[in-house]
Amino acid sequence: MDITPALLISMVVLAVGTFALRMSGPLLRSRISFPPKVDKMMEVSAVVLLASLVLTTALTEGGVSAGIARPAGVVVAGVMAWRKLPFIVVVLSAAAVTSLLRLFGVP
Repeated sequence: MDITPALLISMVVLAVGTFALRMSGPLLRSRISFPPKVDKMMEVSAVVLLASLVLTTALTEGGVSAGIARPAGVVVAGVMAWRKLPFIVVVLSAAAVTSLLRLFGVP
């Protein structure tokens, strides 16, 4: 694949734009203040966005249902994280539950 000048320029412009967007948060945070209600709403929206991403990833695969094994592993991981177990224990337990369920034929 040949890199044309237009492709190279596009890549540089996108890289600079991405860097500028990422740096705007820390640079502008001290200059912009939000009312407490809006600040709280932004915190909650971040949690809701993360939860929806986890649910979408856990429940679907390629636009169809992922079966029962993967969501069961996510539930185990959630319970263990809620109990504040070490991260490696959370990940390995979730993987073990999912693997064992699939080993026994649970989709």
